[in-house]
Amino acid sequence: MKKETLLEIVLGTIGGLIFAVGMCMCLIPEWDLFNAGVVVAVVGFIVLLCIIPVYRKNHLRKAHGPINLGIVFAWVIGVVGALIMGFGMSRTLLENTSGSDMLIGIVIGVVGLLVCVLDYPIYSYLKHNKEEK
Repeated sequence: MKKETLLEIVLGTIGGLIFAVGMCMCLIPEWDLFNAGVVVAVVGFIVLLCIIPVYRKNHLRKAHGPINLGIVFAWVIGVVGALIMGFGMSRTLLENTSGSDMLIGIVIGVVGLLVCVLDYPIYSYLKHNKEEK
């Protein structure tokens, strides 16, 4: 592993953790740390932005070829699955959640997780069929 790649991984991990803690500070009302959370989240985002110059310095720019629709489709499926899973999680995290809301949220979250898990096999299937044609 190159030293530059390790730096990208470290910056991504640290920046992601700082950003996540800042978002938790903002979104958990019991902590009462909204303003401090915004500052921490912005600092985490700035650390994440520091990855861009490191990446651009160490990775050559590739010539753009035709758009791979399989990758675009995989991204769309992944984003939709993440949104479904997030909706299910938000159903379970409501303040006065009844048993049925909790169960519905868990089921929706698992469905979103399955969509995310099945994303790669769908992409592999599309890629394999494209190569045969």
